Parts: sequence; structure tokens; C-alpha cells
Amino acid sequence: MKKKVVAVIATAAVALTLSGSAVASAHDGKGGKGEDKITSLLSSLVSKGTISQSQADAIVQAAKDARAAGKVAMDKDRAAIDAVVTSTLGISIDTIKTRLKAGETLAAIAGDKKAALIAAISTEVNKQIDAAVTAGRLTAAQAADKKAKTTEHVTEMVERVKGFGHKGDKGGARA
Repeated sequence: MKKKVVAVIATAAVALTLSGSAVASAHDGKGGKGEDKITSLLSSLVSKGTISQSQADAIVQAAKDARAAGKVAMDKDRAAIDAVVTSTLGISIDTIKTRLKAGETLAAIAGDKKAALIAAISTEVNKQIDAAVTAGRLTAAQAADKKAKTTEHVTEMVERVKGFGHKGDKGGARA
């Protein structure tokens, strides 16, 4: 019975850690609100005797490992899209970043290559969606839903003044 409780808690902890803000905050290498909530929840369970401190520590470590793996995957996907953008436009990522910082859109940078850029990025994003299905991170139905919206989302991002997926000076593009 205790193993089932620990498994449920571990699953919940990983799911909470990997949810929206936790993955987004993974770049800083520090815990965030998600990690604080998990730690608090686990401390409460340790206090009640539901789980041991070593089990709580194992759950926290599993969550950290999952967050790190998520960051690696996001960085890989971002790098793949950056490569598509640079190869389609024939200019360096540093040049693109500079122009985006100056207030240009990726659409403006692409000029007459805008349609080709949107098609190339959409293809890459759909490839990443397929990989998520293969890895078990998405169901086929979720993938179909995301793919149906890919071109629309990519077009919006390419035309967005702040650039395609770039946050500040962190670089990278993703959908």
C-alpha cells in the first residue's frame, strides 16, 4: 500500500514540477514555486508518517531530474528551429537576434522568404510534435490538435514584433 502512495505522490510531484511555470522557470537552475509547493506537500506527508524523509528526498530528486531533462529537450527543439530559421533565411542567428531586438519582426527579416520560413518552421514543429508522441509525452489526439494549429501559431509568432519565441536575450525559437 505504501508503495502505491509513494508512486502516486511521485507522479503528482513530477507532473506539478513539469507543468507550465515550473518548466518555464527551469532555465535558472533554481527551484521555483512548483518546487516549493512539492517540498511543502512532502514535508507534510513526512510529518504525518505517510512517507519517509528518504522517500520525500527521492521524489524531490526525481522532479529535479525531470525538470532538467525537460530543459534539455526544450533547448534541443529550440536549436532545431533556430537552424531552420537560419538556413531558410541564409543569415546568422546573431544577426536575427540583433534585428529582433531592434524591433523588426521575423516576417520583416524574412521579406519575400516569409512563406517559405513559415512552411519550414511548421514542418519542424510538426516533426517535434511527432517526436513527443513517440516519446509518450502527447497522445495522437493531442498531436492532431496541435498540428491543426501549427501553421496559424507559427504565422502569428513570425509576425509578432518581439520575434519568434525569443524571450529577452535568451535566444532560440520554438512553438
